[in-house]
Amino acid sequence: GATTAYAAAIRNVAAEIVLIDVNEKKEEGEVMDIRDGICLVETGCIKRGDFKDAADADIIIITAGLAQKPGETRLDLVNKNKEILKSIFKGIGKIKNSAIVIMVANPVDVLTYLAQKISGLPKNQVFGSGTTLDTARLKAELGKRLKVSPQSIHGYVLGEHGDTEFVAWSTVTVGGMPLTKMKKLNAKDYKDIEEKVRKEAYEIISRKGATFFGIALVLADLVEAILYNQHKILPVSPLITNWNGVSDVCLGAPTVIGRNGVEGVWPVELSSDEKKKLKKSADTLKGYIKTL
Repeated sequence: GATTAYAAAIRNVAAEIVLIDVNEKKEEGEVMDIRDGICLVETGCIKRGDFKDAADADIIIITAGLAQKPGETRLDLVNKNKEILKSIFKGIGKIKNSAIVIMVANPVDVLTYLAQKISGLPKNQVFGSGTTLDTARLKAELGKRLKVSPQSIHGYVLGEHGDTEFVAWSTVTVGGMPLTKMKKLNAKDYKDIEEKVRKEAYEIISRKGATFFGIALVLADLVEAILYNQHKILPVSPLITNWNGVSDVCLGAPTVIGRNGVEGVWPVELSSDEKKKLKKSADTLKGYIKTL
């Protein structure tokens, strides 16, 4: 959460940033630390608050939850973090009608589905960070291998933000050219890249305990897309209704994001194999949703 606040502050995308944490001493320290540099950015102010302050926010980003431990999957966190999520919404109370809620705490897809039910907000105003970070990891890895800027690479990691996610290779282009037609990578390369992207979080967690910087930059990008009404297509996790054969589940899908939140899921046509992987991912998530 604090890293996201810092990223949003230096990107100059918000007039006011409020940090809220049950650990008030740490919350105050984070605010003091970021505020020391407020004269060097365009952000109006950063301050500490309590849950009631979130009720009037334009965007509420929920990162709070127990951290994923080494060897633990994101879905192992379901029962622990659903109670934290419930307490957060209870603490906030009635949320402003136009507010956008972005779920980040894991398992993000399952908790986003729960947040949809608890918040009472229209479904377009609640979504999770989905596979935006995984997609950023894919672009970074491809950029390194192909020796081009990741910004020149487009495509998506889709499905669960977790072990059943997959790279939709049919969507990946480099400088406008479909990657699969470039003959730059072989079957082993594709497999190795997908595996690296899927396990990157575990590798980071084993080294430093949690992921901070990548996800913070992703969230700052999402905040910018909302507040500046950019209509960006990003693989967030909205509530899906009949997209490539999948319905009634939240998972990573290319989604148009603007001032009202989710403006629609982009009609990307997946290959038959990718549709099977998407269904497997959706079925896995629905199994956990039933436990809620």
